[in-house]
Amino acid sequence: LAYYLAAAMAALPLLAAGAAGLVLSPPLMHPSPPRGVIAARGGPALALAETASSQNPGRPLTVAIAGGGVGGLTTALAMLKAGFDVTVYEKTGQFARFGGPIQFASNALSALKAIDERLFERVIADFTFTGTRRCGIKDGLRADGSFRMTPVADPRFLFDPSTPADWYLEFPLKACADFFDLPYTGVIDRPDLQDILLDECRAIKPDFIVNGAPVASYTQTEAGVVATLSDGSVAEADVLVGSDGIWSTVRAQMYGEGEVRQTAADGLTRQGCPYSGYTVFAGEFVPERGTADFADYFECGYKVYIGPRKYFVTSDVGDGRVQWYSFLCKPPGTKRAGDSWEGGASTGAQGSSVIADLKQEHAGWTDEVIRVLESTPPEAVEQRDLYDRPPELFRSWADGGVVLVGDAVHPMMPNLGQGGCQALEDALVISEQLTSLSSRGEIEGALQGYRNRRLTRSAAVQGLSRFASDIIIRGFDTPAKLGFSGGKLVAENLNYAGVVTRLLQ
Repeated sequence: LAYYLAAAMAALPLLAAGAAGLVLSPPLMHPSPPRGVIAARGGPALALAETASSQNPGRPLTVAIAGGGVGGLTTALAMLKAGFDVTVYEKTGQFARFGGPIQFASNALSALKAIDERLFERVIADFTFTGTRRCGIKDGLRADGSFRMTPVADPRFLFDPSTPADWYLEFPLKACADFFDLPYTGVIDRPDLQDILLDECRAIKPDFIVNGAPVASYTQTEAGVVATLSDGSVAEADVLVGSDGIWSTVRAQMYGEGEVRQTAADGLTRQGCPYSGYTVFAGEFVPERGTADFADYFECGYKVYIGPRKYFVTSDVGDGRVQWYSFLCKPPGTKRAGDSWEGGASTGAQGSSVIADLKQEHAGWTDEVIRVLESTPPEAVEQRDLYDRPPELFRSWADGGVVLVGDAVHPMMPNLGQGGCQALEDALVISEQLTSLSSRGEIEGALQGYRNRRLTRSAAVQGLSRFASDIIIRGFDTPAKLGFSGGKLVAENLNYAGVVTRLLQ
């Protein structure tokens, strides 16, 4: 209740201001000044030499970034383009082609375009658009297994049993993007995105990244921030950006959360982050018999199959591939499969066992879900327990010259696909705030300004992402149906959840 109250309080100003969904607010669209200048508030751009500290006249603003994920690399590029001296400290020894597709909604693509037009064009060149096709909610039980494009919410099915009831909600992603003149939603492979960001950053500063040396701690000094790396070496900077994910070392020190990933005795909290109550299984496959086995492949972006207390998602992720997710209410630690993000893939035996269990979990569901599971190679199955933090409404996101971005400050449940999107918005806004400095003495104020600009919006999206899980699993059900069959009145799923779902539909 407290979680939703906080999220609702954060969302009210956003709604009152007339913001629409995930559309970027005007401050996010301000262009950045040319490289090598810092724009003074309310005045002309000032050369960096004029704003440097007396200790090092002419020195550009130095920024250390903890974490080289999508958010960290995008932040690095935005700041490099602003003329800052940026170094990313990444824990992996070297970058490899790792990770699956990542969804970028219209707001994320708009942020990329505002950061750099060339970056946007390169991403679009490798993009698979899903928002231009039908995306929506399907009946997890009544879909007939033919992967067909039936009418959405055809009212005749209430009294005519022969009327298809596969689809009962379509998300107007294309219409919204067209209305607000935004790019369309889609997906890109994380390794491709990573290569683009690395290439763009290295074009400005070839040695911008240090691998195998994550930030272990930091101290504040009069001159700025000193980051201690895992190998014992130190790095000095004016600003330290914590972009090291939900299990952030920088966050743990800032908020006094203790050891990173430390699990409470009850197993329900890790590093101060409560378990959401949900675990997600995922997999990827290529329909072996082409579109005959997935007949709506080219017509659908993604589908959310809803049934009693669970839901199942499939999405086109490009190159003929389909990715799926199964969200279930399970206690933490019920690990049945590997997680590539945690450094472990599934074995064939683990994957086969999970697929068999998921088929049992979805017994009585549409054959479409069962066929997706049966088409998945066992080694492609993964599992991850989902942890979720409430919005950080009452604590600062910055400590002196240290600041948090992305999952380190506002992790998102995956239901809206906004985790990476919000990190890109963070990258744009924080670079704008620092670019507007007139002196280094304004750094702390600029970082607080970044938090103030991002707080309401990110908290609203964060709360809605969690709400989507809870309302689907705890509130939604197969819609109730009344009809005549063989001259008799027939009622299907005529219970509280079924009736509520029908009314909401």
